[in-house]
Amino acid sequence: MPEVGANPLQPRFLIIGEILRPHGIAGELRMKVLTNYPERLRQLKTVYLAENVDSENPQPYDIQSVRMHQEYALMRFKGINDRDAADHLRQLVVMVAIDDAIPLEEGELYLYQLIGLEVRLENGDLLGQITEVLETGANDVYIVKSDQYGEVLIPAIPQTIRSIDRQTRIMTVHLPEGLLP
Repeated sequence: MPEVGANPLQPRFLIIGEILRPHGIAGELRMKVLTNYPERLRQLKTVYLAENVDSENPQPYDIQSVRMHQEYALMRFKGINDRDAADHLRQLVVMVAIDDAIPLEEGELYLYQLIGLEVRLENGDLLGQITEVLETGANDVYIVKSDQYGEVLIPAIPQTIRSIDRQTRIMTVHLPEGLLP
């Protein structure tokens, strides 16, 4: 039986990076790091590679080594021993199984858990439902589909997001003046 408040859209995998290109001639790969926990990369034993997170059959790869170089991770997989083999993995996403994801701190959510949340104003009025999360440089932006206002963009900042109830899947917001038409 699913957990109360569980997201039926829970993915099987979470993206932690993207293979950019081979690094050197011995099969090492340069990975763009897309996780908030890059220090954990060294602890992983297996990752999954695919064209995207929705791919039907991500392929498991056992990690031989991981080291950080500037903002990138340099990874070696068992069985990938030369530049040509590494080149075939270019532009694939690197994922971990959802069961291997880092447990979040109290009050934290993965982005996929925000999709479908009901958004209410502080007075209890229904605004709409989160349909997408835009990751911008400064802060995330939640796209809310509202029957009354159409598409509403809400900045994910403490002044705006008052609370998120994981059990009821309701987010309460305080909208700045002028945000709604």
